[in-house]
Amino acid sequence: MSHQTIKHYDASPSRTTPIQKWLSGMSQLTLLGALVFSGCTSEHSEGQSKQAQQEKESATNKPVHKEVGEASWYGPGFQGQETANGETFDQKDMTAAHPSLPMGTKAEVTNLENGKKVEVRINDRGPFTENRVIDLSGAAAKKLDMKKDGTSQVKIETKPAKKKRSTRPSRKSKPALTRPSIGKTE
Repeated sequence: MSHQTIKHYDASPSRTTPIQKWLSGMSQLTLLGALVFSGCTSEHSEGQSKQAQQEKESATNKPVHKEVGEASWYGPGFQGQETANGETFDQKDMTAAHPSLPMGTKAEVTNLENGKKVEVRINDRGPFTENRVIDLSGAAAKKLDMKKDGTSQVKIETKPAKKKRSTRPSRKSKPALTRPSIGKTE
């Protein structure tokens, strides 16, 4: 029978070998490096995330529709009548008629003659006078300080609409009432 001698390895701290010391140091260094790297990566991706968010917001704030032209206003003669989207016209509301912008679009209208701005919601079709780009409610025209003259050069800018989920089917627009604009005519 042959006898084998088995050597028992004692890994107690009093008997550490140079290899064990090196491995221990390397594992600590590796752990430290991983922590530092993950911190940098987190900050870097956080920075990238913030930049991506800012770019997204910037893109969201860019006008979808920009138009410059002559605006007119309409009011008392149409008070209480039905607009193209089925609402009852109220000259005190901040609304407007536009030939093509989707109903419900919010548009910022700037009076280029005095710099005044107003936000209106498109709820009607018009204007029906050549060379006009928008018909404003009386309240919107008053805020732009253009009621007295009847017309003014304006800039129209719209933002992308926030998408909302609708559970009911959309209502189709009714045809607009044909009406003349108040103000100067060419």
